[in-house]
Amino acid sequence: MQYSDKVMDHFANPRNVGEIEDAQGVGVVGNAKCGDIMKMYLEIDENDVITDCKFKTFGCGAAIATSSMATELIKGRTVKEALALTNSAVVEALDGLPPVKIHCSVLAEEAVKAAIADYYKKIGREVDFSLESADERYEH
Repeated sequence: MQYSDKVMDHFANPRNVGEIEDAQGVGVVGNAKCGDIMKMYLEIDENDVITDCKFKTFGCGAAIATSSMATELIKGRTVKEALALTNSAVVEALDGLPPVKIHCSVLAEEAVKAAIADYYKKIGREVDFSLESADERYEH
C-alpha cells in the first residue's frame, strides 16, 4: 500500500492532537469493521468561527492522517464552511489515499459533522444535516 508524502507527514506529525476542555462541540464516530474511532473537539466563538479544534483518534495511520488534515481544513472557518467539508476534500488535501483507506476520510468528515451537531444541540439550534454512517456511504 502506497501512501503520499502528505499522508505520511500527517501520520508522523499529526496536527491538533489532544482535547479541548469545555469544548463547544464534541463528536465521536467509529467504524466497527475496521476498529477506527475518532473524537473531534471544537472551540467556536460568538461569530460561529472555529477558533480551535483538536482530535483523538484510535486507528491506523490513514485514520490519524485524515483526522489531522480535517482539523487543519476547518480551523479558522465558520461552522457553515466546516459543514461543507467532504471526505473527498480531505483525500485531495492529502494527495490521495489507497482505495481501502477511503473510509478513514469518511470518518473524518463525520467526526466534524458530529461535533457540529453537538454544538448545535448545546445552543438550541436545529441540526439540519444528516449523519449517515460510513457503512452506508462507502462499501468496504
